[in-house]
Amino acid sequence: GGIQRFMGWPGPVLTDSGGFQTFSLGRLSTIAEDGVVFRSPIDGSNHFISPEISTQNQKLLGADIAMVLDQCTPHNLDELSVRLAMDRTHRWALRCKEVHNQEDQSLFAIVQGGMSIDLRLESAATLMPMDFDGYAIGGLSVGEPKAQMYHIASVMGKVLPYEKPRYLMGVGSPEDLIECVGLGMDLFDCALPTRVARNGGLFTYYGRINVDNAKFRYQDKPLDSNCDCYTCCNFSVAYLHHLFKAKELLAHRLGSIHNLRFITRLMEDIRKAILEKRFSTFKKQFLGEYKVANENERQMQMEKWIQQKQA
Repeated sequence: GGIQRFMGWPGPVLTDSGGFQTFSLGRLSTIAEDGVVFRSPIDGSNHFISPEISTQNQKLLGADIAMVLDQCTPHNLDELSVRLAMDRTHRWALRCKEVHNQEDQSLFAIVQGGMSIDLRLESAATLMPMDFDGYAIGGLSVGEPKAQMYHIASVMGKVLPYEKPRYLMGVGSPEDLIECVGLGMDLFDCALPTRVARNGGLFTYYGRINVDNAKFRYQDKPLDSNCDCYTCCNFSVAYLHHLFKAKELLAHRLGSIHNLRFITRLMEDIRKAILEKRFSTFKKQFLGEYKVANENERQMQMEKWIQQKQA
């Protein structure tokens, strides 16, 4: 019955190809023209994934949207290495398309090219004639400044086919979502909402709060009285504070439920604002009230993560 039936999820499912995952394994993976060999960080066993294997696996999972296998690169890689990875991504994309025969499954290409606008434009121009069902922008949100990410997203929003979905991979902070929708992006994915939730970071329309802080100890009210999530409808901020302080696993679950619902509500509000032709006003109001996380701290955390993976 596919992955939806297996996990009891009736909604749409997108599967990644393994490109970013092998990138995140750092020295545990070796990339060649045939595909990627990687060593499992769990048991040390070796595995091989090719464009054809990746496509077949996603077909067997029964995902609604499958991704081509790509070679993701860090933001500070030299341009020659970025070009070689981009060209390989194009060849792999064609191999994925040649074996993809699942009529009820969309296949998206992934535009690469690092931080170079010229390479990004070349990648888009190479992939668009292949006529994929949608186009993703990969290799962003890997440690580069936000302004650089926004610039690349803006350029891609102008050149990728308007009638097909544009998918910005790895981006999920509230301010990034609303900025990048304004730049022409339609679809996003990110572990950020659940990752920060597990560490006590909860989203509100005024910014992210750290529920560990002592000031929340006696707040006998919902985190957001306007939120309809299970967490806000049933528990107080003080209780959430207690769960995190007591290191109860329920804290992770309730925090994740709230953050995922916050993101869903935000996208619903964005969609409604677009349909009512007031997106610019909505965006200005949201960004005027939402206090964003510290940019320098965010970059330092991402750099540390990349260095750990590549060690």
